[in-house]
Amino acid sequence: MNAERRQRGSGCRAAGAATATAVCVPAVPMAVMLGIGLWGLDREGMWRDEGVTFQVARRSVSEIWRLLQGVDAVHGLYYLLMHAVLAVRPDEGVLSGEVALRLPSVLGATAAAGLIAALGARLARPRVGLWAGLLFAVTPMVGHYAQEGRSYALVTAGVAGATLLLVRRVWWAYGVVLGITCLLHELALLAACAHAVTLAAGRAPRRVWFRWARAVVGVGVALLPLVTVSRAQAGQVEWLAEPGWGTAERLLRGFVAGPTGVVFGACVLLMVVGLGAGRVAAVALPLMVLPPVLLVALSQVRPVYDDRYVLYALAGAPLLVAAGADRVAGLVARERRYGGRLLSPLSPLSSLSPPSPLSSLNPLSHPIPLAGTLAITLAFLHHLPLHRQDRSPTHRPDNLAAASAFATRHLGPGDPVLFLPSIGRRAALAYPQGFREAWDVALRQSGPRSGTLYGREVGAEELRRRLDSVDRVWVVAEPYALSSPWYPRNPTERTKLAIVGEEFRPLPTGRPDDPLRLYVRRPPTHQAAGRHRVRPTHHTADSPRARPAQPAPPAHPTPSTPPAPSPPPTRPSPTQPSPRQS
Repeated sequence: MNAERRQRGSGCRAAGAATATAVCVPAVPMAVMLGIGLWGLDREGMWRDEGVTFQVARRSVSEIWRLLQGVDAVHGLYYLLMHAVLAVRPDEGVLSGEVALRLPSVLGATAAAGLIAALGARLARPRVGLWAGLLFAVTPMVGHYAQEGRSYALVTAGVAGATLLLVRRVWWAYGVVLGITCLLHELALLAACAHAVTLAAGRAPRRVWFRWARAVVGVGVALLPLVTVSRAQAGQVEWLAEPGWGTAERLLRGFVAGPTGVVFGACVLLMVVGLGAGRVAAVALPLMVLPPVLLVALSQVRPVYDDRYVLYALAGAPLLVAAGADRVAGLVARERRYGGRLLSPLSPLSSLSPPSPLSSLNPLSHPIPLAGTLAITLAFLHHLPLHRQDRSPTHRPDNLAAASAFATRHLGPGDPVLFLPSIGRRAALAYPQGFREAWDVALRQSGPRSGTLYGREVGAEELRRRLDSVDRVWVVAEPYALSSPWYPRNPTERTKLAIVGEEFRPLPTGRPDDPLRLYVRRPPTHQAAGRHRVRPTHHTADSPRARPAQPAPPAHPTPSTPPAPSPPPTRPSPTQPSPRQS
């Protein structure tokens, strides 16, 4: 009787320990990721892509749907999600809007950290999951996108969840999660290719292949309308360059806990050691390598590659590093290995179940999880300046709040403002306070009403008539617009460039890098001479001499929607503000 009671008590303790381990392994990385994500989340200023999310998500559902038919269909589900998020803001303050904009990405990265930890624990042992989740949380690239109001952190969580469901063989849930993830960003479908390699490496039986294929085909059918529409909008990514050999090194440095120094070297070394951890490597290696390789290969034909498009592949890197560290620790403690070689018939996918938490923790290995956690903490502290720098508003490509604040100080009611090109209007759309009473000289119809991102502008002749009535104009110009041989295809943009260059001159006040610059009309003699020397508006878009080399615009711009021809409206008075945008 006493022996039976002792056996039951031992079983209860074992079950309790297993439950505690199953909870703590993902919970600790999630708590760390949540803290890192919330740190500095309220930094002032959205950058251009966040500004697009913010201004689109505040439109009505019908206006968002109309927009998606012409542009940004690939982000449609994310915009609808953010529409719901921004609709429940506690107030209309800009600061709360910025936090609400970025909070879903923080939660997505937090979920991804827990899912990666659970995946590592299932494939190997609890400490592998703990280390993998923590390594993911402290990676600077993860922290960057965890605080960005775009879909990439949510996509990473979706791919990590789908991978865990693949290992657990919950096929209906796998199809649902993978489908939603691909609707958030269609390039997440490349993760299914990595999963196919995992099945091949694990020598999955035919029935597993059939169920996986059925789920993936369902995802493909659901994704087909989005792919069809987004292909017609492929011009949005014309700014992307063809990736070269440097892409691989840059991505590898971004995928580990530290991009430089001893941390980077140690992570790469442990990653190589982790390739021998059969079950972990069979899942992590294809996930880390295959999506970037496929997208880079596709970009040799038509450039569609950007690091953030394959952010979800980062989930494989901490698993490999943690598996390598576990193998090293196991050799030191003389522990029994948990897996065979990558293609070993002794470790098919059907055997991907975790060892008992109690059996994986003998007295010699008790300090090992703490030692690994301490090492990850030191790696984070070593790159703490990099994390701090990333939370500075100046670290993003631009700061739309700074442009609006400048406009608030300098623009008066009815002051004419010219956006060159029209994508410069993003500051006025994200932070309208500074531009609310100014006169947008070129605007004909606002973005929500026209179903575009930045609105439709008047034609070239009407724009010239409007600018002929003013002697001073504030110009919001992209860096490449006035300081390079940029030649736009849109006739309205060409007219802006010609008039500003020929008929106006910038005042020497302020700094050259100010977001707005005041231009005043040149004396009539200079205008006549300038018009005699050059008239870019006489050229056609197909003329060879009218198409000099166009430099690459700044990182990640969103192209403007060209205006549709329509009768020009009545010219407003230059001393009165134009009708406000909706």
